[in-house]
Amino acid sequence: MAEPVLTTPSDVYDASKITKLEGLEAVRKRPGMYIGHTDERGLHHCVFEVIDNSIDEHLAGFCKKIEVTVHVDGSITIRDDGRGIPVDIKPEFKMPAVELVLTNLHAGGKFGQGAYKYSGGLHGVGAKCVNALSEWFECEISRDGKVYLITFAQGKTVKKLEVIGKSKTTGTQITFKPDAEIFTITLEFKFELLANRLRELAFLNPGLEIILGDERAAAIPGSHGEGEIAPEGAGRFERFLFKNGIEEFVKEFAKNRQPIHPKPIVVAKERDEIILDCVLQYNDGFTDQILCYTNGIPNPDGGTHLSGFRTALTRSINQYAKSNGLIKDKDPAITGDDVREGLVCVLSLKHPHPSFESQTKVKLVNTEVEGVVASCIYEALMSFFDANPAVAKKVVEKGLTASRAREAARKAREVVRKSALTGGGLPGKLADCSSRNPEDSEVFIVEGDSAGGSAKQGRNRQYQAILPIKGKIINVEKARLDKVLQNDEIRTLITAIGTGIGNGDGEGAFQIERLKYHKIIIMTDADVDGSHIRTLLLTFFFRQMPELVRKGFIYIAQPPLYQVTRKKKEQYVDNDQELNRMLIGLGAGEVKIVDLKANKEFSEKHLTEVLDLLESLDKFKKAIERHGGDFNAYIEAGTHTGSHVDLPKHLVKIRAGNEESVLYFHGEGDLARFAEENADLQIFGAPAPVVPAEGEEAAAAKPEKAEKSDKPRRRFIHVELHESKAVAEILHRLSLKGLDIEHYSAQDQPLYELLEGSGENQRRKALFSIADILDSIKEVGRNGLEIKRFKGLGEMNPKQLFETTMDPLKRRLLKVDITDAIEAEDIFTKLMGDEVEPRRRFIEDNALNVRNLDV
Repeated sequence: MAEPVLTTPSDVYDASKITKLEGLEAVRKRPGMYIGHTDERGLHHCVFEVIDNSIDEHLAGFCKKIEVTVHVDGSITIRDDGRGIPVDIKPEFKMPAVELVLTNLHAGGKFGQGAYKYSGGLHGVGAKCVNALSEWFECEISRDGKVYLITFAQGKTVKKLEVIGKSKTTGTQITFKPDAEIFTITLEFKFELLANRLRELAFLNPGLEIILGDERAAAIPGSHGEGEIAPEGAGRFERFLFKNGIEEFVKEFAKNRQPIHPKPIVVAKERDEIILDCVLQYNDGFTDQILCYTNGIPNPDGGTHLSGFRTALTRSINQYAKSNGLIKDKDPAITGDDVREGLVCVLSLKHPHPSFESQTKVKLVNTEVEGVVASCIYEALMSFFDANPAVAKKVVEKGLTASRAREAARKAREVVRKSALTGGGLPGKLADCSSRNPEDSEVFIVEGDSAGGSAKQGRNRQYQAILPIKGKIINVEKARLDKVLQNDEIRTLITAIGTGIGNGDGEGAFQIERLKYHKIIIMTDADVDGSHIRTLLLTFFFRQMPELVRKGFIYIAQPPLYQVTRKKKEQYVDNDQELNRMLIGLGAGEVKIVDLKANKEFSEKHLTEVLDLLESLDKFKKAIERHGGDFNAYIEAGTHTGSHVDLPKHLVKIRAGNEESVLYFHGEGDLARFAEENADLQIFGAPAPVVPAEGEEAAAAKPEKAEKSDKPRRRFIHVELHESKAVAEILHRLSLKGLDIEHYSAQDQPLYELLEGSGENQRRKALFSIADILDSIKEVGRNGLEIKRFKGLGEMNPKQLFETTMDPLKRRLLKVDITDAIEAEDIFTKLMGDEVEPRRRFIEDNALNVRNLDV
């Protein structure tokens, strides 16, 4: 055989091809290795990595409160009252300990159990990964009576550790902004995702107070109690504090179910330095939910602790049933699936040396854990059953009932499977696609034959299948599988999708390999009936085919929100942001803007770029106003140097009686001096001054007795303006475009002129501020437009339906994902279950929040 020929020098593999990534470069080069993904999940994982460090401080006994605040500029702050990251110099590295742990991989206080016995962070890569993947990252530490600050950008130190003030407290505050170069899919933190995880952590750590605030949202009436103060500047916030820990967790999780035994079974044991906390309770439902945690870290894929629990549960129930004659010879065997029906369980483990499957810690792999958990759970359950025979009997009876239903469901599944095979394999209503490759194929589940007809005419037959559903399918939340399978529409769905249904090894059992379409798209009308059918379908998939939801195969079609008519031309608009961009685009195409000072007309490209910047600036303007400030005054308070502006980083709103005033401060030093000069100021809801006096000054400043005064008490709110960096950057870019940012607010003389039309009909409008440019152009864009809320699929012909809702190049699909199993379980049980009262309360609580109500 001929020798291979080296065609180019690049084919040579030698030492020159070997590279070594320094510092945190490896994290930026391969972020998926450290945070799992760079999508929405990875973005939020960064927050949880930082929070986990605060949780470790709590587990060590030093942290009682954690505050998390989302800022308007896309950054986020995590603050705790722990000991604070050490700031003393590490001689061998010639840098402060805080800089070492935030810039060097595998550096931290959790190796060899030096600072923590039980910890979620194991590899010394958590917070420093977040640092590496952030546009900027600031760490403020309070300890030893001082406040320290160190600043990074993309993992590199840009401002060395410095003392910026004094403090009587201890703790760590980390603020970071995710890097758009890394997180290309989304940079938006979701309040609900954060709230669900923080609530979970509060349950797992009894006595720990966690507060979540969101400065992006306007204040929500009734979102906090009287006298309760949200975190600085937060319009929306939630507070989590649970004294009874996971026992409250289980009760909360199953609150919309009828419990079989009112008091949960609590197991708390310690063996071989492993601490096991397990709480379980049975209810009248047909599904199980077991949540696993190790050192406060969720393990959604379970692991050895889950295996040990399942083994012990099945063994103990069968053992008790046989020993007490609760199972007859003719009864079917009770399997693991049977004993878990209707079970809610939280399994929390503390392990000094946990091992996980990956850095994201989704699965525990310590082999010794399985035996420890199995023996502890078995002993505890047998003791409980012996002491509570009435409860034990109910649990066994529920398992027997589940066993009989499982057998009936197995027979029903086989009937469905056989009927599908003998009938040609396809339900009569399904208009299948010609492709037989599941990855390329998609099926639209549509409401009724009428909509199905339009969808069939408009579809691409090559890869789009249509399945009309007649009427409302059975509510699977209220029925066992054997009853569900008697419903014709359900049988049609199962046959069309092809996977089978339910657990087990029978002919008709669920097998993901049989899936015929990798996109299952629910497409219903935007009215009450359509919403109900969509909810019933989602309930079916969530309860009976959860793997399809977890794997991301279920989607909801998103028809456009608005129909815009202009000069007899119709256009569909997906959302408010797109409508806003349309108005700007239309307005910009019909006007000209003249800079009166420079006597120069903006070019079309120049105007478009300016409008994009002004639109971005508008959201920060609204945020400053929500804080109580005036945006024009805020800009004018900045220090201008050429095209650059240094904006205030602190806002203090002072209230004395009915009078309010707002002050801005550039740095901590200015704020501290103001605090010393105004020691009478009291924070809202607390009697403390802005900055407590220290030492002898404290004794001198403290009056022996409070004197009555006719003057109204002065109170204040302090807000750290994290959006200042983003606003300054936009203003800088506007300045480079030729706009005079030193005169951002309205002036006595016009700065610009808007020209609309031409000739004798030309309209001229004087603009007295930069902001007037955007507002005036949007106003012009609305002229001649008819905007109406789009009602549903029936208003479109087949061609319009395909172009707006079915065409992969133009459509929007909402992927159904279980981001939080607890919230999903709660909402399906509440809205679709047997209990009426929880559903009534939900409707009453949310009636005023309804949008786009169909009447």
